[in-house]
Amino acid sequence: MVYVRQERLPNLKQYKYSSVDHSLLSKYVLKPFYTHVVIKCFPMSMAPNLITLTGFMFVVANFLTLLWYNPTLDQDCPTWVYYSWAAGLFLYQTFDAVDGTQARRTHQSGPLGELFDHGVDALNTSLEVLLFAGATNMGQSWYTVASLFASLLTFYVQTWDEYHTKTLTLGIVNGPVEGILTIATVYFLTGYLGGASFWQQALFPTFGIPQTLGPAGSPFTIPDFLYNLPFTKWYMVQGTIVLVYNTVESARNVIRARRARGDRSRYALFGLAPFFIAWALIVAYLSLQPAILRGHLIPFALFAGIVNAYSVGQIITAHLVKLDFPYWNVIVVPLSLGVIDSLGPVLQQHSPVPWLGWPSALGDGVYQVAFMFCMLGMAVGVYGSFVVDVIVTICDYLDIWCLTIKHPWVEGRDGDASVQANGADKKKQ
Repeated sequence: MVYVRQERLPNLKQYKYSSVDHSLLSKYVLKPFYTHVVIKCFPMSMAPNLITLTGFMFVVANFLTLLWYNPTLDQDCPTWVYYSWAAGLFLYQTFDAVDGTQARRTHQSGPLGELFDHGVDALNTSLEVLLFAGATNMGQSWYTVASLFASLLTFYVQTWDEYHTKTLTLGIVNGPVEGILTIATVYFLTGYLGGASFWQQALFPTFGIPQTLGPAGSPFTIPDFLYNLPFTKWYMVQGTIVLVYNTVESARNVIRARRARGDRSRYALFGLAPFFIAWALIVAYLSLQPAILRGHLIPFALFAGIVNAYSVGQIITAHLVKLDFPYWNVIVVPLSLGVIDSLGPVLQQHSPVPWLGWPSALGDGVYQVAFMFCMLGMAVGVYGSFVVDVIVTICDYLDIWCLTIKHPWVEGRDGDASVQANGADKKKQ
């Protein structure tokens, strides 16, 4: 399948990266650290995309230790495992931030870098949700599913925002900076405090806060449900607030940008539909197949993550080559078939209409599990073909390589850094 037509490729030459980062932590602490310290650790011969991929390997290593020590997401791991997760995530964040600096100093900046960076970030999102669930003993539960929904929605909305505004906007508190550091801190504290079971304790009693506050004459009593709320549920409350705020802000950014260009803003909001349709199917499938939710959530979460990564990859590609917004995601087709198959027996039992319903072809046992793994395999195949096709197409057109530097920049040669970076004119010489 061809994802980028040849007539669209000249638009790559008009690409210009634009971003706004309002994070104070990033501005005053992290960026000086990256620019003056970390970047010196990488040789000029190392391609920026290779730095990105290397950083992602730390997360993959973390995920493998999760599968070994805590495959059910509700067990305590050895202390060193949590420390390694904290270190791995911090290194991932560092490598992910430094790749842009490396691209600028080696004059290798280009559209492929943005596509590659976003693709890796999209895959990392679902892996980190599972690691966080394992670090807080959320287990294979709806809490983990809700965390996955919130994280993937945040990433999708951010990409949707960039497509319409042409600028990547990060708020004063954002996921790539404060969010990642917060999660890394949770990993570190989990190891320091003795295991993931710590986060299942009630927050107020743990900190010694009494349930009754105020003077003796007019005491204020914290309701039981609130007083006994564990750390993990407080995280869900905080995450919901941040999610709603960021989504609304992104929607406002899109509306302002489109109105400034004279476009109708309400049509842009339909770009959120693919995500919510996919997640309506995900929730329906897990509701109809509780065995998948309780026993095989990790592979299903990987499937849901790839669904989102494919959508995000299509949006970024459309942004780079100026295509219409992509609404279609073929990976949800088998998921919708799984929902239809699972819905039939429920309708047979509970529908007031006698003829409404049908027997399940898969049931709820081993065949259903096999079907779920088939969905995951199909998702990997479709997304993999998309990644390979788009990267090869862009590399061939710009005459560059993805993970190595094909045309090293030499100061003063040809007098044009952009030609050295992209190699776009090499084939014409």
